[in-house]
Amino acid sequence: MSIETDPVKLMKQQVGYAAAARVQSGAIVGLGTGSTTAYAIQAIGERLQSGELKDIKGVPTSFQTIVLARDFGIPLVSLDEVDHIDVAIDGADEVDPQKNLIKGGGAAHTQEKIVDTLANQFIVVVDSSKLSDKLGTNFLLPVEVIPMAVTPVMRMLAKLGGTPTLRMGVKKAGPVVSDNGNLIVDVKFEGGINDPVELEKTLNNIPGVVENGIFASVADLIMVGEIKDGQPSVRQF
Repeated sequence: MSIETDPVKLMKQQVGYAAAARVQSGAIVGLGTGSTTAYAIQAIGERLQSGELKDIKGVPTSFQTIVLARDFGIPLVSLDEVDHIDVAIDGADEVDPQKNLIKGGGAAHTQEKIVDTLANQFIVVVDSSKLSDKLGTNFLLPVEVIPMAVTPVMRMLAKLGGTPTLRMGVKKAGPVVSDNGNLIVDVKFEGGINDPVELEKTLNNIPGVVENGIFASVADLIMVGEIKDGQPSVRQF
């Protein structure tokens, strides 16, 4: 295990490793996407290489995850090859006290939701900056949309009280394209999201919407990395 020296990276590493420690031999593991989850993937790989873990199969949620898992020697399978997922480990962009999440900062939320929802246990790994009293107050809500439907979907999102913006690429001309070949619309709801459960359903009923970033009533355990007195610690709820 390579120790990070940057406090924020160290905090993410600690929570990622704490989640990975819950994985048992023989498990089928959903592997999420993002910087904190990357440390969990690294830790699972290291436990496999040392012989502490055996017979692990990983179900990836993005191309980034596939690359990382291969780098750390984790055997990968698709959903066609398994009949269950024992545990999924994934990050989040925002978490409320009821364990509802916003995900999709990395534009991988559609595949993440499929894998995370199928898992017998879904563990969320975040740093303390991702906690908020109400979803949508600190992070925009990502909505994945098929390209031909972007304009009508954005009109519908505005009618629902949102302010939609097409996510544009960084170091790339044009919009962000998901692993599924779709576009991402980020939506600001002034004052936050009052009813995540209902909004998740409403958005997914808009023709052209593939999936949105609200994960309501899916997470089983939230593991939070914090810095206390200059030292990283992990708490859970």
